[in-house]
Amino acid sequence: MKKILWSLTLFGVILTLPVNGVMERLPDSNGTNVYQTENDVYSKAKPTMVELTFVKNANERSALCLDGSPSGYHVHPGSGSGAKNWIIQFEGGGWCGTIEDCINMKKTRHGSSKYMEKQIPFTGILSDKAAENPDFYNWNRVKVRSCDGGSFMGRNENMDAKLQFRGKQIWGCIMVDLMENNRFREAKQVLLSGCSSGGLAAILHCDQLKWHFPKARLKCLSDAGLFLDAPDVSGDRPLRNLYRDLIVLQSITTQLSNECLRRLNPTSCFFGQNLINQVNTSLFILNAAYDPWQIQESLTPKSADPNGSWSDCRLNIAKCNASQIKFLQGFRTRMVNLISGFTKPSKNGVFINSCFTHCQTENHDTWYSKNSPAIKNKRIAVAVGDWFFERRGAKLIDCAYPCDKTCRNEVSK
Repeated sequence: MKKILWSLTLFGVILTLPVNGVMERLPDSNGTNVYQTENDVYSKAKPTMVELTFVKNANERSALCLDGSPSGYHVHPGSGSGAKNWIIQFEGGGWCGTIEDCINMKKTRHGSSKYMEKQIPFTGILSDKAAENPDFYNWNRVKVRSCDGGSFMGRNENMDAKLQFRGKQIWGCIMVDLMENNRFREAKQVLLSGCSSGGLAAILHCDQLKWHFPKARLKCLSDAGLFLDAPDVSGDRPLRNLYRDLIVLQSITTQLSNECLRRLNPTSCFFGQNLINQVNTSLFILNAAYDPWQIQESLTPKSADPNGSWSDCRLNIAKCNASQIKFLQGFRTRMVNLISGFTKPSKNGVFINSCFTHCQTENHDTWYSKNSPAIKNKRIAVAVGDWFFERRGAKLIDCAYPCDKTCRNEVSK
């Protein structure tokens, strides 16, 4: 199979909904405080832009991106009741499993801080506006930039290709740098989250939080990080092949869960489906049953579809024919069956909806707006808040496509 650069991106166009009117606070039936405007639960203020911070002495500490540039993160302080609470969000960015792919990736912001934005907007779960993020708006919020190509698990280098695989050091050094902040050392509540490959990172690193915060309430949220080890339309398993190559290239085996390695091979232990039932920390899985990244790159890659019969369907689920929908329904059934054991412990939370979208925590439209995706009338932000603060249960699995009319299906352009 021809190797390609695997990069995860947010699909679709983000809609901005202008709002006029006075904001008032109303009680939400689910227990969250809602800040209601005339037309939508949304603040008309622009998103807060947050500066990029480089890891201190990154070269000496080997906290380096693929190209050897210093890794970085964005941090915005909390206030009031949230002053000692923290959200740490892993950015998504994809993986590279071959030298060629990693060389290509290091020419992008997901492989080099030289190409990173110096400021990024904090929206969705990172928003500092109560109207957009009622449970976490006044927390300290950190965005960890992805530039290692390995979900922050690598511990290696390739001098000939001038590549650094230092994801593990990046993560550790950022945590050490943040420990210089008194609020961080004295954290009362911590939510480790991530989107896409960052969502997988949240699963992989979840139980390590207790090393840094032995006295805090700790929980983890994986958004679009439950990539399944499933065959594509030709019977091949491209994601398994990618993970196998990645683990060898970046020397990840020794960083994987020992408990998992006693049962399975290293490649299998990089799949969230084989890890989530062994995570001791409270974990929330948020995933679309028809995630377009998995559909496009793992289930129906062009290498498995030489005749292009999936070309329309892979970009828009509404254009899938009956047999294609049947194949995708089988994938959804596999996901629901795999998650069944995970839903049993009371500490865990689940939101599996029938949308065609990738990552739902980082944008206002899907996180917390009047028209955000919902299951049983509960929006994603409310479900996550109910789970974190233990207000009520948050184990929500949608009916199969196309029953859910709340979906914000985002089609790649």
